[in-house]
Amino acid sequence: MTLTQADDFLTESEVLHDALSGLSDADLRTQTQFKGWTIEDVLVHLHFWNTGADLSASDEAAFMARMGGAMASLKATGSLRSYENETIPERGADLRDHWIETARDIAARWRDMDPKARLPWVGPSMSARSSMTARQMETWAHGFEVFDLLGKVRADSDRIKNIVILGVNTFGWSHQVHSLQVPDAMPKLTLTAPSGDTWEFGDEGGNSITGPATDFAAVVTQTRAFADTALTATGEVAQTWMANAQCFAGPPETPPAPGSRHKQEA
Repeated sequence: MTLTQADDFLTESEVLHDALSGLSDADLRTQTQFKGWTIEDVLVHLHFWNTGADLSASDEAAFMARMGGAMASLKATGSLRSYENETIPERGADLRDHWIETARDIAARWRDMDPKARLPWVGPSMSARSSMTARQMETWAHGFEVFDLLGKVRADSDRIKNIVILGVNTFGWSHQVHSLQVPDAMPKLTLTAPSGDTWEFGDEGGNSITGPATDFAAVVTQTRAFADTALTATGEVAQTWMANAQCFAGPPETPPAPGSRHKQEA
């Protein structure tokens, strides 16, 4: 059985790498619209967690040591940024090259991994399939601020279905992390894939969300405000979900304000 999500993660990484090719070290230090992070900060973050996921499958002791350091830094400073920067020393073009070379190596090895293999993580363990989906999701989500900064539009494909499914699976979590009661039923989703196919999830029940699958993925990864998408949410449950959607772990995060995340002029 092939772990196809490893190929999707690699494709996502290659798409981002292509956008970054030719940028100077000074360009890589340009700030994005995401919390003042630079492109270099994005690459440090992606490389830190890509290699962390790889350690979870190859060296559990090393993985636990890294996560222990990360949690200690988070407790002491309220942020993981300093620890990520200490752990990943490369900068500029060297960082860009090491990040993509490592992503290629990880994908090549994980492709043959049992998708159901349980791997340690921060909190509960997760399957190899879920771990690779999370790596694709983070690459896609943080790639958003890079494409926005460069004034480019990313050409998505149906590989984003992995991210859409992650958003569906975290319907309950999105409520729990924001201290909201989890509704009995998820709204009916009718999404148009990049290929033009229709993806449907959930049950008919008076609440519904319709529109582009890419926009849904952008909302659940908090890379776009719901108001800045072509999605339509009908019903209180659907509207509350889209106002609080969060498909990633960690403390509750506030979605971007309308108009705050957008493609800039090239």
